[in-house]
Amino acid sequence: MAVAPSTQLPYGRQSIDDDDVAAVVEALRSDWLTTGPRVDEFEAALAGVAGSADAVAVSSGTAALHTALHALGIGPGDEVIVPPLTFAASANAVLYTGATPIFADVDPDTLLLDPDVAAAAVTSRTAAILAVDYAGQPCDYPALRRLCDRHGLALVADSCHSLGGDLDGLPVGSLADASCFSFHPVKHVTTAEGGAVSTDDDTLAGRLRRFRNHGIDSDHRSRAAAGAWFYEQVELGFNYRLSDLQCALGTSQLRKLPNWIARRRELAGRYDELLADLTGVAPLAIRPGAGHAFHLYVIRVDADRDTVFAALRAEGIGANVHYVPVHLHPYHRERLGTRPGLCPVAEGAFERILSLPLFPDMAEADVERVCRTLAEAVSG
Repeated sequence: MAVAPSTQLPYGRQSIDDDDVAAVVEALRSDWLTTGPRVDEFEAALAGVAGSADAVAVSSGTAALHTALHALGIGPGDEVIVPPLTFAASANAVLYTGATPIFADVDPDTLLLDPDVAAAAVTSRTAAILAVDYAGQPCDYPALRRLCDRHGLALVADSCHSLGGDLDGLPVGSLADASCFSFHPVKHVTTAEGGAVSTDDDTLAGRLRRFRNHGIDSDHRSRAAAGAWFYEQVELGFNYRLSDLQCALGTSQLRKLPNWIARRRELAGRYDELLADLTGVAPLAIRPGAGHAFHLYVIRVDADRDTVFAALRAEGIGANVHYVPVHLHPYHRERLGTRPGLCPVAEGAFERILSLPLFPDMAEADVERVCRTLAEAVSG
């Protein structure tokens, strides 16, 4: 049946208030619209949240992944181990560097990268592991760190789903050599579009900043402070900068992150309660010690997933599917020769998973509506 727009419930949505608007307007009226002091302020605030020594803002989560891999020296001839159950950007960033993504299957309970499968995928060409905090749950970083140390590999965290989460009390952003974030509108905080990389390595942070600025060894603000004009391009970089307007918005949003994470956890807990006795529906497991950030609330259904999806959408509930395993996309199949059967756990999960709506401005009545509709769909 047709659904009035007022009843549409998206799977995710930004929260913007008057403080956010005022912060952006103040930046618009300032002397700096880009590469100015609000970039520094946002980076400092983000590093505080991430528990890292530094954070480098860039233009998107994809740019963060590309910039991090480049700064770590990943390039042609290298292999980077990635899970298949992620957005295409995780593997695409590896290809941008000229390296090859090697898909390693996921744990059947959490759908996070399985450290044992990753270990079996290591070869003499492996240079890094790129772990993805799927749905907002941190990966098993202690196991991955042991694996990386054993083979001399870089460890990169795709933390685009997990800002504000933690593992054994350590904040996401401090668990890998470089951690990458996205500030797309459906994420925990937004800069409209944007991303960042957190790290404790000063040298790596310098490489990140250079690469986001065309590979040039200074910016105009640092040259003005030194009373100089001269600069040199020392490598081929990109224009991956994030503007002061976006950083002003991001800094304002970060102040609300703790409350938003708490709200996401409350809503996820309510889903858990309402779905506990619903036959044929199961949420993903949460690892001991994992402080889940709940970017997504993902379930597996025993009924035909696409039929359940259509039933929810017909009632104005914006369920979604995250994700088609990357190695099954036509481009990767043609470029890398990947085929069905490569990652059977991820492929089997893909046939059953659904993401239910989850964002801080949802009411508990929204969760109850979703669960009622879901119950009807899986029983019908």
